Amino acid sequence: MPHDISLISTIAAGLGLAMLFGYAATRLAMPPLVGYLLAGVLIGPSTPGFVADVALAGQLSEIGVMLLMFGVGLHFSLSDLMAVKRISVPGAVVQIAVATALGAATALWWGWPAGEALVFGLCLSVASTVVLLRALEDRGVLDSVNGRIAVGWLIVEDLAMVLVLVLLPPLSGLLGGEVASGAGNDMGMTLLITLAKVAAFIALMLIVGRRLFPRLLWLVARTGSRELFTLCVIAAALCVALGSAKLFDVSFALGAFFAGMMMRESEFSHRAADESLPLRDAFSVLFFVSVGMLFDPAILLQEPLKVLAVVAIIMLGKTVAAIALVLLFRYPLNTALTVGVSLAQIGEFSFILAGLGMSLGLLSATGQSLILAGALISIALNAALFGSIAPLQNWLRRHSPLAQKLERRDDPLAELPMSVDQALLTGQVVLVGYGQVGQRIASQLDRLAIPYVVADENRELIELLRASHIPAVCGDAAEAAVLIQAHVARASMLVVTAPDIFKTRQMIQIARTLNPAIEVILRTGNEEEGMLLESEHRIHVFLEKQVLADGMAQHIAGRFRPVPH
Repeated sequence: MPHDISLISTIAAGLGLAMLFGYAATRLAMPPLVGYLLAGVLIGPSTPGFVADVALAGQLSEIGVMLLMFGVGLHFSLSDLMAVKRISVPGAVVQIAVATALGAATALWWGWPAGEALVFGLCLSVASTVVLLRALEDRGVLDSVNGRIAVGWLIVEDLAMVLVLVLLPPLSGLLGGEVASGAGNDMGMTLLITLAKVAAFIALMLIVGRRLFPRLLWLVARTGSRELFTLCVIAAALCVALGSAKLFDVSFALGAFFAGMMMRESEFSHRAADESLPLRDAFSVLFFVSVGMLFDPAILLQEPLKVLAVVAIIMLGKTVAAIALVLLFRYPLNTALTVGVSLAQIGEFSFILAGLGMSLGLLSATGQSLILAGALISIALNAALFGSIAPLQNWLRRHSPLAQKLERRDDPLAELPMSVDQALLTGQVVLVGYGQVGQRIASQLDRLAIPYVVADENRELIELLRASHIPAVCGDAAEAAVLIQAHVARASMLVVTAPDIFKTRQMIQIARTLNPAIEVILRTGNEEEGMLLESEHRIHVFLEKQVLADGMAQHIAGRFRPVPH
């Protein structure tokens, strides 16, 4: 047996305990990420028993960072961001500023240096992509308007943190930390050189990378070798990350992020994401385990008030700021609560930024432990916060005059314009949801000259539809006021393309109360729920898989149909 098996023991202990603690976390209705962090705490130097190799764990975590950021870039969609840009961009920027100011002000009150206070505040300002996406997926709202706003908001946060990772090393000396290697005494020149290198790297990726990576994936895919395709994806991510760091002094995270963005340009991007997912997941787990190894549980006993202050900033300060901003943009209370709760945690970018701050002498071990404590507690409680949205919303509607006023406030997009021809509001189709399915249905209705009214929660979308002279109402169609504004009482048909079954039941009940004879058509991917709704409410249900199978079968039958003589 070899004498030095520290790498094997670190990986085995990390993954083994992460599996056990992750399973325990899911059984307790918490994200498995909490279990991964606790597994790291258990094998870290701050707890008794087996201690993994911290240096090796650090290198493994770097690979985890690369693959995490590669995955973020691979799923980055500029079109998704542009669809909600009017709320996500200013909302995320203001929320980052508020959270950073709260964290920095608190740290200054504790007597910390200004540079450390700034880094500490930035670490508390950005939510976890992993936690957010899992939470939205588990509740089936990832593709809803609320989900798209939350994801767009987080994309802006991620991009802002990428910029921080680029600018922090050259500004380290100015903030009171160590001067980054290769940086001179002239801060202005150092910053200019750094930005020039980043600009050169981005230009290279946009000009060469967006053509090279799709071509490379196409060539490898032609071989028919699955393992070679997976190897190509992972090798591209790691090599670009390493090359960007060596040639352009760009962080591993930024290099991997751009590698993922460029690979998204390929027609094989979905396959690349699927094939690389197991390895990305494994190293992401090791990243969270290595972060847990840096956490000193003694901070919970030594500085309980500071831990509570950090948790309050993350779960109260950020949430209230996000809710207020969403309401300011005239979105409904449900959207504001969903977005606010989605951001009430911190995760991987906070850990990456904290690690960079430590390496630059801009963050103390105490600060890092407080950040890790805040992450553990906020992630563990995030699922419970999501579960409280509906009860909280109902309570606010009953007991809060402000909430009642907000829901009754005049909103020009919540009412059809007086200029809409009344002839188009009798016997029309009420189309709930204007996503990909809704848009295809609408185009067919236009072709057949069938009048329709769109009901959707996306304000930007409603404004575009009205600019195109299409009758549209902004709001949640599960509320009677929205369907009343869509004139469902005089409609001939209600077509629901939104996937939320619970809201669909409410829509059907409201529509049938106002118009007992209305025909209801529903799209769903859940066969059991679809059959139940069909039997209970006498509606037409189109199952996604069944429609796909029927379409393919009809095409096949048409090919083999005998030609008449």
